[in-house]
Parts: sequence; C-alpha cells; structure tokens
Amino acid sequence: MPAACESVLEDIEDIVSAQDLKPHERQSVRKSVFPKVRKRSSHKNVQTEDDPPSDSIIPGAQKIWIRTWGCSHNNSDGEYMAGQLAAYGYKITENSAEADLWLLNSCTVKNPAEDHFRNSVKKAQEGNKKVVLAGCVPQAQPRQDYLKGLSIIGVQQIDRVVEVVEETIKGHSVRLLGQKKDNGKRLGGARLDLPKIRKNPLIEIISINTGCLNACTYCKTKHARGELASYPIEELVDRAKQSFQEGVCEIWLTSEDTGAYGRDIGTDLPTLLWKLVEAVPEGAMLRLGMTNPPYILEHLEEMAKILSHPRVYAFLHIPVQSASDSVLMDMKREYCVADFKRVVDFLKEKVPGITIATDIICGFPGETDEDFQETMKLVEQYRFPSLFINQFYPRPGTPAAKMHQVPAAVKKQRTKDLSQLFHSYNPYGHKVGERQRVLVTEESFDSNYYVAHNRFYEQVLVPKDPLLMGKMVEVNIYEAGKHFMKGQPVSDARVYTASITRPLAKGEVSGLTEEFRHAPQNGSKWKAHPSAEIPVKTPFSSRMPLQLLWPQEGGGLKILSISLALLAVLVTFYYGGM
Repeated sequence: MPAACESVLEDIEDIVSAQDLKPHERQSVRKSVFPKVRKRSSHKNVQTEDDPPSDSIIPGAQKIWIRTWGCSHNNSDGEYMAGQLAAYGYKITENSAEADLWLLNSCTVKNPAEDHFRNSVKKAQEGNKKVVLAGCVPQAQPRQDYLKGLSIIGVQQIDRVVEVVEETIKGHSVRLLGQKKDNGKRLGGARLDLPKIRKNPLIEIISINTGCLNACTYCKTKHARGELASYPIEELVDRAKQSFQEGVCEIWLTSEDTGAYGRDIGTDLPTLLWKLVEAVPEGAMLRLGMTNPPYILEHLEEMAKILSHPRVYAFLHIPVQSASDSVLMDMKREYCVADFKRVVDFLKEKVPGITIATDIICGFPGETDEDFQETMKLVEQYRFPSLFINQFYPRPGTPAAKMHQVPAAVKKQRTKDLSQLFHSYNPYGHKVGERQRVLVTEESFDSNYYVAHNRFYEQVLVPKDPLLMGKMVEVNIYEAGKHFMKGQPVSDARVYTASITRPLAKGEVSGLTEEFRHAPQNGSKWKAHPSAEIPVKTPFSSRMPLQLLWPQEGGGLKILSISLALLAVLVTFYYGGM
C-alpha cells in the first residue's frame, strides 16, 4: 500500500502548482454562486454570526498598566510603548488592579531596581495578570528562572510592542530580543516618530543614541544596550520640531553617554546641539543628559559656548564615580581624576554658575580607606549641588562581581559618611534675594507647589497657579533648602508662553504621523480607543520572525518561529480557496 504522502513538502509554495487556479480566477468563478440567505432567530439574547463568541479574546480592547524603572532613556521607551498601545485601541490605566495586562519596563543598574521588578512579576502572576516584560533586565539576561514562559520585548524592539501584547493576551509567550540593523550596521533603535504618551505633556525625552563605547567592569546596562549606535541628526531635529508643534516647552536629550554621540556615524555632539538649538523657540529650553569625561574633553570650547546659550540649561551631568585613580582603573573608566577636574574647572570658568551633577560609587571592590578619603576631599572641594550616591552592588555577569568585595558594613558606612558630607552644606543659601527667570513644567510630589527650573536647572518651587504652568516667569527667591529654592512671581514682569501651541492633554497620544493617520492597509480592521482619536496601523516588519512558545501535550513548550510575511501567504491561500 503506497504511502499517503510520498514526498516531503519543504515550503508552502510546494502545495501550489502551475495548473492551480489563481486567487483572481477563483473570484471570477464565484460570480455564478449565490449565497443562501439565513433567517435570524427571533429569540432574544441569541448570539448572531457577526458577534464574536462569548469566550473569545479580542486584542485591542483590554486595559494595560505600565510600570517603568530607571533612567530617562527607559522612561522614553515606556512612553513610546504606551503611545503605540493606546493608538491601537488598548486603554492605558494607572490602576494596576483593574488592568488585564502588566507591562513591566525594567532597570538593571542596581540590585534593588531588579528586586522591585522581580517582585512585580511575582505579584502579577499571583493576580493572574497577563505579563509582558521590557527594559534592560530581560534583554541582558532573558534566561533567568523567574522570566521563563513570559513574553519579552527587547530594548530595540519597542516598535513591535503591539504584536507582543496581542499574542500575550491570546495566551502565547513571545520573545523579541533582536538588534535593529541596516545593511549590517546597528541602528540606534526604534523610529523616533512613533506615537507616544508623554508622562509630562510639556517635556519631550529624546534618546540621541543607545549603547556606549566603554566597558565599565560594574555595568550591566552595557549587556542590554550594547555598543554605541547614534540616530542621524536630521531625525533628531525633526523629532524636536514635532515635539514643539505638540506644545512641548522642554526637551531632555538622553542616552547611556551623550558625549559619545555621533562617533559611529561621522559626526559629534556639538554639531548636533547647534542644529537643535536652532529649532528651540523662545521661552523653551533644552537640557543635555549624562556624558562621561573622556568624550567631553575633546569638545570643551564648543560645549562651553552651547551651555551659555539662553535656550540651553547651563547644566551637565558628569559621573566621576571615584576620586581614586586606582579605583577608576579597576572600573575601566578610561580617565583619571585630573581629567574630571579639568572638565569641571574649565566649564565653571567659561559658564559662570553652571550646575555640575555627578555620581559616586561607595565600596567598589578593592577600594581602600585612603581611596575613599580622596573621594570625600573631591566632594568637599567642589560641593556639588546634585550628587547621586550609590552603594556598590555586584551585578551578575559583570567582571566586578568576581573581584574581592568590600565588606557590606564598610560599604554601608562609607555611603553614610558621604551622605552626611553632602547634606552638610547648602548650595542655594546665597541665592536668597535674587531675581530669576524660571520655566514652570510640573507639580511637586506633595502637590503643594509647581516646580520650575532656572537657567542652571536648579529647582524653584512657585505658587500653584494654573496660569503659570508651561510659562517662563520671573520670580524673587525668598527661601532656600538643600534641594530647592522657593520663588514668588514678580507682578510687573513679562510672562513668556514657552509652548508655540496648546500642549496635548495628559494621556493624549502624540507623534501620530501621516503614516499612522492613513486608513489601515490590506483590509485590516483596526480599533482605536477614543484617546487615539483616529485609527492607526502599527508599522510592523514582515521580515522579522515571531517566536511563539506553544503548549505541547503532556506539558512543556515548543518554539514556533514564523514570519509575518509567511503568515500572510497562508492566510491569502486559505481564503482564496474558499
């Protein structure tokens, strides 16, 4: 007896022969076929054919809660994911209990941040919530036990968040962790013109590049973000202009190292900044993010000129981490303390009043008491108004985790000593009585004041007057604390409306370009939530494979990999033959 199938089909195209009817030929045959009219039941509460089954799951109708930990780059990613999901039709909720799915956007810098992330994963599972994981933790270590069986979206795949959420809601586990490339060259990440929901409608966070050129022995972020990949200047300027058209009055430039921007694409940070400054309207401000000392050293003259521009905050975040050259060498920071001092001294001279923020790690492996005292002297010398003090935590998989560790009690005491030194001085006391121009952008944590920032990005609390929000006003400083000043608006001073148009409402989707405004293609029926205002189609890539973890009989999961292009062929063939 011959086998039912004597040959193996290698591809879907092997099923179709040249003699088979083509899809358009099948359509012509249908012209002589008359559909039979079915009578609807007269009984009430009977489900019609047009209605989905009562137990069906329709993606795009669920509520999603998004939690983000970490840096401004991570916050920008969270805003982009929220915008795409809202544009598709999902409702973004601030109530985790009522959400159908939790999107947890993680940070891998320190152990406590990952602990919070892990606890949230456990809490979601205990509450029978669907879960999608994002950010640096699953990107760097996707095979950790507590991540098994859960959907993951990589840091460079955030433009495909709708796909991942949709499959997760259907009960599948999907993982997209690949890198975006163009002709083999790594790209900065997802497009900048995707829809987003800004946490603060007045502030746009723009990631100018991802990854870095360093190999710091304590850093886990490098495992997730990878090597340096910069966005082209034209795309960044376009994104800034688009943001101002949506009522934004303050732009934050962010990345793992802004100073390294452009080295992979033949340009540099000052070139980008001069182009961006041209796009900033009067009354609006630009804030530059963190830069490591080695890369800013090459551009000190130009950076001083840019930081002196009236529409750029005279503020720079330059992490020193330690004032001991031997510790910096073990960290592989690629600079010495003298380099850091040269940058700070030069900028303080050329940009009077500039705010220099810095980071310090207490208790790095091998740090001696003498090393730590050098760090204390540095803080005493410069009295940094903004100082981020971090007790060292060994991150799994990093070289520093294998080094000889400083005892926990010693690390804790050094952290306490440095904190006491930092709180021993008041950086703003001498500014009481000054008249300053400030830009009001947000509400204080206690909801008693509005928060503004002056020329040096120093925090100034002003009365909670709705007329001040989004405005640049002049205030008299009447009180100063450790982290803030308080100012009273001057009655006869000019008020600048920083935004060139009305800002978007909180929770409103921004960045809906023409591609997203057009009607869906290929006959797709997309549902849009009222907050999206119009139906949009997320620009998925048909070439990238989707990995599905499919349940097998008897337990276990089977990995299925299928591209959207092949899926489209299957659907066309199936419906074309009906």
